[in-house]
Amino acid sequence: MPSYLILKLQGAMQAWGSHTYEDYRPSLIFPTRSAVVGLLGACLGLERERLQALKALNDSFEFGLSVLAHPRLVEQRHFTKEKNLKPRTVTLHKMTDYHTVLDARRADGGQRNDAIVSRREYLCDAEFTLALSFKDQAEYSLDAVVQAVKKPYYTPYLGRRSCPLQRPLFDSIVNADTAERALRQIQPEGTLYSEIQLPQSHSMPVRDLPLFGDKRCFVTRTVYVLGN
Repeated sequence: MPSYLILKLQGAMQAWGSHTYEDYRPSLIFPTRSAVVGLLGACLGLERERLQALKALNDSFEFGLSVLAHPRLVEQRHFTKEKNLKPRTVTLHKMTDYHTVLDARRADGGQRNDAIVSRREYLCDAEFTLALSFKDQAEYSLDAVVQAVKKPYYTPYLGRRSCPLQRPLFDSIVNADTAERALRQIQPEGTLYSEIQLPQSHSMPVRDLPLFGDKRCFVTRTVYVLGN
């Protein structure tokens, strides 16, 4: 029975970048494959310039599914004489921040001489559970990645350096027939995102598969979504 590495991605803010237009940098509502490769690469100590090593890492695992946590109730407490407020529901939502950027590219590839405002999206109150299975004879094995995740070489973060983890990445290793069943052992409810087609799921194209060339280029893969 296959073994799955279960990772937890929890933080007050997360950013899983999709196609960027320089001055507008949106975030998807679930972790991208390129981001997961970068996250594991940081734990293993692989610099961005080590393209062949990162490609080998990408080829070593199957990004089976991730689960977007259902909204959760959070107790609100205060220190007055009034009674405690009722629990509130926390749901995933986006916020947009802005930065000023110098030397941004024009649409024709040229360089701007003036500063522009860059708007960047972040997810707030998001929680994800990932299930990764590693291929036989892969260059990066399950054991090696588990050790790296437990004791990372570089500090991992959730998409951007301004998005720290609020808990360790490593959760557990579970045995199951499929990634879906592995995830359901950890979190029975939630929305599933899978590279493998699921019954009653709908497909969605996502351009997040890196080519590992001299320039940062990505190709499209199909993600199957099951749930809300």
